[in-house]
Amino acid sequence: MRILLADDHGLVRDTIASYLETEGRAAVVAVSDYMAAMKQLASDDPFDLVLLDFEMPGMNGTQGLADAITRFPDQAFAILSGTAPNRVAQDVVELGAAGFIPKTMGAKSLVNAVRFMIAGETFVPASVLGLDGEAKETDFSRQLSLREKQVLRGLCRGQSNKEIARDLDLQEVTIKLHVRTLCKKLNAKNRTQAALIAKDAGFE
Repeated sequence: MRILLADDHGLVRDTIASYLETEGRAAVVAVSDYMAAMKQLASDDPFDLVLLDFEMPGMNGTQGLADAITRFPDQAFAILSGTAPNRVAQDVVELGAAGFIPKTMGAKSLVNAVRFMIAGETFVPASVLGLDGEAKETDFSRQLSLREKQVLRGLCRGQSNKEIARDLDLQEVTIKLHVRTLCKKLNAKNRTQAALIAKDAGFE
């Protein structure tokens, strides 16, 4: 297997590449952003699969995927994400992606998913399909930005600001600002009440 992996988070990129090389015996070319991935595709032979991080610089979400598919229609692409809402999985598959892979997947599951997509199948985890809380509580979530939703999910999981910052690759002070904004928007006295309000609204 020849895989092109594009992710701006060095540790995540190295970990996934290691998974694919050791568990899947794949040859992995790893780059740090969207433009580097496009340059690699333009100058190299087609890969069995290209894994694109949904949140990396230059990607612009689904627009980056659509542009990549247009430029390289014979190339198979899949999306990697640690924070994108569940509905994104359906969106990228509808655009023509081979699948959607959460960054939380274990090594063997990741390799199996990659092999599945290389075989020409479409892969989306069962845990993602049909669990789009966004669609169920639109009135509640509409008032929040994407980043606020990501932070709020961390609060609902009982994570500290430091843990949320690490998961989202942000500064802890940035998370504190988002928590403060969330409390104002939700009329919550503190982070715990914000999480309770979110859970009562069916937010996932």
